[in-house]
Amino acid sequence: MMTGAEYIESLRSLKTEVWFMGQRIENVVDHPAIRPHINAAAVTYDLATMPETADLGSAVSHLTGRKINRWTHIPQNQDDLVKKVKMLRVAGQITGTCFQRCVGMDALITLYSVTYDIDQKYGTAYHERFKKFLIETQDRDLMSDGAMTDPKGDRSKRPSEQHDPDLFVRVIGRRDDGIVIRGAKMHQTGAVNSHQIIVMPGQALGPGDKDYAVACAVPADAPGVVMVFGRQVNDSRKWEGEIDQGNAGYGVVGGEALIIFDDVFVPWDRVFMCGEYEFAGVLVERFTAYHRQNYGACKSGNLDVLIGASMALAEVQGTAKASHVRDKLAEMAHLVETMYSGALACSYECQLLACGCALADPLLANTSKLNTARFYPEVTRLAQDLAGGFIATMVSERELENPRLKHWVRKYYATKPDVPVEERIRLGRLIENMTGATPIVECMHGAGSPQAQKVVVQRLVNWPRRVRLARRIALGGRTPEPPVTEGGESR
Repeated sequence: MMTGAEYIESLRSLKTEVWFMGQRIENVVDHPAIRPHINAAAVTYDLATMPETADLGSAVSHLTGRKINRWTHIPQNQDDLVKKVKMLRVAGQITGTCFQRCVGMDALITLYSVTYDIDQKYGTAYHERFKKFLIETQDRDLMSDGAMTDPKGDRSKRPSEQHDPDLFVRVIGRRDDGIVIRGAKMHQTGAVNSHQIIVMPGQALGPGDKDYAVACAVPADAPGVVMVFGRQVNDSRKWEGEIDQGNAGYGVVGGEALIIFDDVFVPWDRVFMCGEYEFAGVLVERFTAYHRQNYGACKSGNLDVLIGASMALAEVQGTAKASHVRDKLAEMAHLVETMYSGALACSYECQLLACGCALADPLLANTSKLNTARFYPEVTRLAQDLAGGFIATMVSERELENPRLKHWVRKYYATKPDVPVEERIRLGRLIENMTGATPIVECMHGAGSPQAQKVVVQRLVNWPRRVRLARRIALGGRTPEPPVTEGGESR
């Protein structure tokens, strides 16, 4: 396993083509727009190697028996899923932001089971092929970008019906030694600082979409892979100063990119689905169960930081003892623990798949993510309420050292004689950073928009059983309903 420092150094050998604001970035590691996100991803490596967190951050590979980073582990049981959730909350508490490695982790877990299922039906060799790839990923401790979201074009049309066939990643050529893919994936968290990209279909597909039914892995710096790093609200603060960033060490959310696949060659030993369109929907359903499991954990860790900042600022500003402040802090904590309980619940109510992998309960996982999308903005609203309007109007950190202004700035931003002005401003900037536009949008749409979770809930809830329960009580029936079975089949 690598340490965080070793992970950062490993990125220097990559030749990934990355563009930002009209210019190619030759040195991704030290670029101010990207380095905070790299620091956040490095935490996933340190959690596995530090003695105090190794139980959560590491695991034993079921394939090799070797100790590996949990972000490359295939969960074998309930305990693995629960530790995954606890690990994510700790990582969120350390970084106060997205640490980016979850999408690749969930891609590995999902492909492990789906390749097994494809082989069972067709007698293909995807699963053995994938296991070899997985062992290499584990042994080298590689960070993977899980690339699922296509540009989609006209959402009312299937991939094969689009006016431009490249609006979903597709296979444009099959050769004796591999395939060639073309298209793009959007909103790719941590892509520019990943070692490899795991491409997956992003929706259920039909018979006419066979060329779009592709899952494969490519190096991040493979020929034809082009990344365009996205902008964020207030991102210029990264190269303008330190205090005004709010979270200078780890940044805002994950640092997303558009990935372009310009006729990229993929050898067969890195192809895990090619034309088996009927498994695309299964892949997406399982992936979203794992990924939506995460949100109640990682976001609760982030919000632990926000609650701490709100409480600290209240103490600095002399409002901590006010009853309405204590009430709002309690409400924030209640919402956060509700989010976290959902992530734990879907882990405890898991099921074992035929391949031996443990799957988080899909209904509870989707419910957890839906709650997180609702509760996260409310916690941030309460944080802004408690902080006051100054978090949106603060002067630049440069005025703290401006010979003409620094005396007045320090005089009028002071709260108590024993509290440094910088402390108040730093806490205010952290709250501004965590409650601004980018984190709210990411929490809303990351792992799928709320409507996507509602669709799953509508499909998985046993509606007739609920009607029977009501009719039995209201109409005097005496025949009891069977109990809810493990895995929720009777829910």
